[in-house]
Amino acid sequence: MSKFPTLLSAATLAAALTANLGLASAGGAAPVASGLISLPSTYSVGETLDRVTSAAAALDFGVAARINHAQAAQKVGLELRPTEVLLVGNPKGGTTLMQCAQTVAIDLPVKFLSYQDAAGQVWLTYNDLAYLMSRHNAVGCNEAFAKAGGALKMIAMNALK
Repeated sequence: MSKFPTLLSAATLAAALTANLGLASAGGAAPVASGLISLPSTYSVGETLDRVTSAAAALDFGVAARINHAQAAQKVGLELRPTEVLLVGNPKGGTTLMQCAQTVAIDLPVKFLSYQDAAGQVWLTYNDLAYLMSRHNAVGCNEAFAKAGGALKMIAMNALK
């Protein structure tokens, strides 16, 4: 027997991940993956993230990057419905989270995803900070993660007004 595991096909691996991680999505509906908060937007993908940028700035969050995945897909001859990610951060809040659990740095700066599903609905999605606290085993850091989660919720709600 080989010392190396058998390689799985991409379809088998995707099916396993979907089954084990709850990554299935119901025909263009909001994602059902654990740890995500998804809210419907009445704005376009681009305008949604423009509004997130403004709402984040009001809370002293700076923009680290903005990635237009649909535009990148188009450059290589592929099609993708509008899909953009905005990375925003606040060093004071982020550092506090990393002091609690340094591995949370892999999830910082925080990301806001805006995308248009197959039915034409635009969504704003971001990580649930309670999930990240659990993911990074940040014991005794409830207050810091709750405060950060409250800030993300406020950004999202103000952007979607």
